Amino acid sequence: MATRKRVPRRRQSPSSPSDSSATPTTAEPAVEATHESASPKKRRRRRSRAKRGGGDREQEPPVETAIAAEEKTIDSTVASSGFATLGLSDMMLNALTAAGYIEPTPVQAGLIPLALKGGDLMGQAQTGTGKTAAFAIPILEQLTSGKHRGPQALVLVPTRELAVQVRDEMVKLAHGRRIHIVAAYGGKPVRGQAEKLRRGAEIVVGTPGRLLDHLGRGSLFIGDLRQVVLDEADRMLDIGFRPDIEKILRKCPQSRQTLLFSATLPLPVLRLARRYMRDPEELDYSPKDIGVETIEQFYFTVDPERKFDLLVRLIEREQPTQAIVFCRTRRGTEKIYQRLKKKVDSVAAIHGDLQQTVRDRVMKSFRDGQVQFLVATDVVGRGIDVTRISHIFNFDIPEFCDDYVHRVGRTGRMGREGVAYTFVSPEQGNELTRIEMRINRLLKRGEMSGFADSDKPTGQPEEEKPVPKPVFGRRGTRRVRRAL
Repeated sequence: MATRKRVPRRRQSPSSPSDSSATPTTAEPAVEATHESASPKKRRRRRSRAKRGGGDREQEPPVETAIAAEEKTIDSTVASSGFATLGLSDMMLNALTAAGYIEPTPVQAGLIPLALKGGDLMGQAQTGTGKTAAFAIPILEQLTSGKHRGPQALVLVPTRELAVQVRDEMVKLAHGRRIHIVAAYGGKPVRGQAEKLRRGAEIVVGTPGRLLDHLGRGSLFIGDLRQVVLDEADRMLDIGFRPDIEKILRKCPQSRQTLLFSATLPLPVLRLARRYMRDPEELDYSPKDIGVETIEQFYFTVDPERKFDLLVRLIEREQPTQAIVFCRTRRGTEKIYQRLKKKVDSVAAIHGDLQQTVRDRVMKSFRDGQVQFLVATDVVGRGIDVTRISHIFNFDIPEFCDDYVHRVGRTGRMGREGVAYTFVSPEQGNELTRIEMRINRLLKRGEMSGFADSDKPTGQPEEEKPVPKPVFGRRGTRRVRRAL
């Protein structure tokens, strides 16, 4: 009887939750019974929570509605994407959307449909045009399921850093697929890479020397290959990889599809293509003006001993977001790095004498924006994609004209703006002229107070003294007879 008397009193309470609706639903008795069995402290907490607006949760949309709205947004993004017209699968379109790829570059729009047909292609394109995705997307689309003894695709690249970058790009585009991509390159233990290859990999990216090493050890089987990619072919031939490349291609199946990409197509690259490719279709996406229009290019005529002072002055004036300082030699790179880190913060160096673990750590820090200035040799002059690079400083003028093109190509990526400065000593005028003829463009003369021609510390070269003409009939030295 005591319990029956308490229930009506609580229902008449103005702060009771049961008064909120005149017609109670079926769930109300359970809520009411719970309130009755609760202690006075808990009831007070519920009342204060209700006054603060704790009941607003009922106005939130259901989870299913939110998920449906998100899927609708993704579908509309995919539908509006230019990649949808290239005949790609829904899984690839979703991966491209997740990676932030909305519109294909001219290289991608031209190469992807042709590569999906299975024919051999030879593409000429500068770095920074999206050619990595141009060959990665067709490879991923043509992978077959089932057991395979070896990989289905092999990508050959000239440098270790480029191998890591291509591997990471393909992993990003393989979003939603259960595949394994392995990078094999020198400077890392062979056993670890061999173990990954034995576990199984659909795609292998590596340098020719290390791939040939794995073939000799038996840790890599390439009898199941369907696609072979030669990325930066001209660079691989320049640094002496031609014998290794030919050995690898001779071991590959004859029925493979071969894709060759190169910034330039010199005669050695064309010979390699004629010998190991089957009627390749040539595609030229390189601009007529090799010097990218979005990159401002300047030169300074400066004495070698004043180059470092000029570099520091330019950094103070330009305030780069990120910059690369290119040197010719490893020793020169290390020397400039040691001097520059005393002048500015966030400096790192990368060259061939460093261990691979150190090089990987430096490149990761540079890509993540933790390093602002990178002093490097031409090891990072090809294929390295860091979009925040705003300035290039050619501390040493490159030995080859094509190296200049690739150095400058580290900035101005994907249509962005960039600035490049080249330091030229007075006796290097012919090398500067060759670069200007190669890019079909005249470099502007840079201006910096204290570094004009009249401000050079060295004076005018001394005039050579005229050599006195010999007097006919007289000899300058005494003739001595020798005994027979």
